[in-house]
Parts: sequence; structure tokens; C-alpha cells
Amino acid sequence: MADPKGFMTTPRENPQRRPVDVRIKDWREVYLEFEEPRLNKQAGRCMDCGIPFCHQGCPLGNLIPEWNDLVWRDDWETAIERLHATNNFPEFTGTLCPAPCEAACVVGINDDPVSIKQVEISIIDKAWEAGYVTPQLPPKRTGKKVAVVGSGPAGLAAAQQLTRVGHSVVVYERADRIGGLLRYGIPEFKMEKKRLDRRLGQMRAEGTEFRTGVNVGVDVTVEQLHAEYDAVVLAGGATHARDLPAPGRELDGVHQAMEYLPLANKVQEGDFERAPIHAEGKHVVVIGGGDTGADCVGTAHRQGAASVTQLEIMPQPPTERSDAHPWPTYPMLYRVTSAHEEGGERLYSVNTQEFVGDEQGRLKALRLVEVQKTDNGFEPMPGTEREIPAQLVLLAMGFVGPEKPGLLEDLGVELDPRGNVARDESFMSSVDGVFSAGDMGRGQSLIVWAISEGRSAAAGVDRYLTGRDVLPAPIEPTERPIA
Repeated sequence: MADPKGFMTTPRENPQRRPVDVRIKDWREVYLEFEEPRLNKQAGRCMDCGIPFCHQGCPLGNLIPEWNDLVWRDDWETAIERLHATNNFPEFTGTLCPAPCEAACVVGINDDPVSIKQVEISIIDKAWEAGYVTPQLPPKRTGKKVAVVGSGPAGLAAAQQLTRVGHSVVVYERADRIGGLLRYGIPEFKMEKKRLDRRLGQMRAEGTEFRTGVNVGVDVTVEQLHAEYDAVVLAGGATHARDLPAPGRELDGVHQAMEYLPLANKVQEGDFERAPIHAEGKHVVVIGGGDTGADCVGTAHRQGAASVTQLEIMPQPPTERSDAHPWPTYPMLYRVTSAHEEGGERLYSVNTQEFVGDEQGRLKALRLVEVQKTDNGFEPMPGTEREIPAQLVLLAMGFVGPEKPGLLEDLGVELDPRGNVARDESFMSSVDGVFSAGDMGRGQSLIVWAISEGRSAAAGVDRYLTGRDVLPAPIEPTERPIA
């Protein structure tokens, strides 16, 4: 293990965020650099416990005690080798994952858990800086061709794994740039896109081909897919957003979060000087209390919103573990993200009754009511109705599954009871040679699950095409997330 007494003598230290009044004026990542000597001591808090429950908490099965020990010993090159053994993209998980591994850390039973996520992002940053991350070319080609539909984390993980074992892989993306939600759903202040572009450069050097602006099922037909490729991986995500059909939904000023966030990212890409949907000077209401809602909050702050209010129909979570979420499960807690730290108000146990507009059909207010949770759902509490000003409302209530018209209907794949693409133990759908990975088959979930599923689907594809068993398969599709 690392420092035998580290977990007793070294307190947890979190990375510092840049001052609020500074960071809301730019789009750079919010965290300051974590100095190496401090990081070594944090890695030394790892107990190397007999049963590392952090493995159970991480869908990728990251070898956390191993690379904690290596960081403590300053062996960064071996540390990135062990990290890459289970995770293709630690720079994505190190910035975006909510760290269920830390919730399962044994030190966290009666103390603050190890700073696993900070160690992870530091390893990959150090590896890029030192030149340890290089293209991994396949030793030989198989002659098999694979199409990957969707370039989010699941699609990219599947593509990289399949390319590295010799298949010719083409990744299709209907947007104008590669990356899926990594590109257009995650704001720059959470993950700067240079991290994504750097990794895509490695994948291109390895031989993966990317084709953007292609809507598979329309621009490329199902018949063409079957004719040109030996296998297909569906990794298009759960892009069917949950709507809120309250009166006034049609008013100018009510938008889905994924109509709003990509435009802000396109400004950073240089496509616009100003986003077509903009929060400047407006009272902004974000409906939905999850990560996407927080992304909208942070984006609205940077665009100069007059006020930002985030609504959640659920009660406010506790600040400490409840009996409903015992260790080592991922607890539902009240968390203050960097976006919430920047300002705004959070309202819990409220529901939207109506979007209120002016005579020109523009949104001017939101009528809401307080609710209480009962066995029959959420019941409105009489006398608690009120209006709050709103010129921009962003719906961030999650996603209900993949889009069915077009590709999925044309392929004829079977769906599970939740409306996702049904898969067998090898991640193959009901159509021979067609596999599914990530949110398209799992439903809306975490980035670690997407990467893990991409790796597992790639293993299934390779076995299907060659009969060999050379790629690791972290999970089976029947497993459900703990977070």
C-alpha cells in the first residue's frame, strides 16, 4: 500500500475553485491546479483495503488502489498504464463523473473518502504533459469493418477498442463535430474541449475514421449499413428529452436544455459571436435539479442573466447519508456544484402549473405551486400558488430514451420495457450483427457507465466477428447502475 498511516494522519483536501467573480467572466474550467506534493499525500490516504469497494462503486472497475500507490511513489508512467487498462478516457471521467467510487471508499465509512477523482484527473494530465499518451496501433488488420453510430463516450470507447484490435472502424455523427454530449452538452467550464480534441487526435492516428454531418437512417440507409459493414454499434444516446406539457408551453422563451447548451458551446467553437438563445438580462428559470440543470445555471451566469432560479419537484435531499442510502451505495445528497456556488436560487418541492405570456406570445412569468410527496405522487398544496418572473425557461428534466423514428424503426430492433434497445449478454440487439452501447440501450446514465458499456460492446463485437476473446468486458447489460 501507499502510506500505511496516511488515512489517519492526512486529512482529505479538495481542489480549489477559481474565485466566482473571476470565473463567471470566462469559460475556462473552474478548478485551480492541484500541486503534485499535495496530490501525493492525498493518494497516500488510500488504505489498499482487503476488499476495495471502490472497484464495486466504479462501473469501469478502475484499479484505484494500484494507481493511488503509484502516484504516492511518483511512478506516473506506470500509473497511467494502470488507469488506461480499464478506462479509455480518464480525462472525461476525471472532470465529469460524480465519483461513485468515492462514495464506496472504505475510508469514507467513518471519515472523508480518498480524493480518487482528483488523483485520476491528475494522472492523465501528467501523462499528456510527459508524452506518455501515444497512439496504440493494431498489430495487424482483421479485414472486418464496423460502423459506430454516435460519437459520445460510449461510441468513442467502442471505436477505440475495436480499432486497436485491428478492425476498420467508421464513427458516424449527425452533428457537425465529433463528441456527442461531450462536445455540445457539457459546458466548457466543466470540461474544456481541448481535452476531447486531444483524444480524438490520438484516435485518428490509431486509424479510427470519423464522419460528421451524417444522419444514419437518412443520409446512410439501413440497407447501406448492412451492405458495407460486418457489424454495427448503436451508440446514439437517449436523446428524447422529457417535456413539460403545461399551459403556455408554446410560448417564445421556453426551450429544452439541449436546445440551449449546444449553442453556448458553439460560441466557444467560433460558430457564433452570440448564442441565438441567450440569458443576458433575463430572469432565467431552470426546471430540473440534476447535472444538466446545473449546467444551464452556470451557462446562464456567464451570459449575464438578471436572475437564475432552479426548480425541483423532489424534496431537498439531506446533507448526510440517510438510512435509505447506506455505504457503499451512492447517496442522494444536497450538493453545491460550482454553478450553484456562483449564485441563483434553488427551490424544492415545487411544480410548474403554467407558463405565462404577454400579448406578443413571449414568456414573462412562471406560475408554480408547492407540492408534497404522497403514495399517489406529488399533490399540490392549496394556497401556495405564486408567480415568479421568467423570460427564459430551460427544461432539464432528463431523457426518456432514444429516438425511435428513423434508424431504430428501420433496423427493426426490439425494445425493452423502458423503450431502450434490448440487448443480450454480448450487447447484441435482436438484429444479427447490430449491437448497442451506452444510453441508447441503458437509458440515461453516467459517463462511466457509457464508457464501460462501450468497452463491453466492443468485446461482444470482436467475439462475434472473430470468435476470439481478447478485449475486456467490464459489465453485462443486465447490471443496473448504483448511481
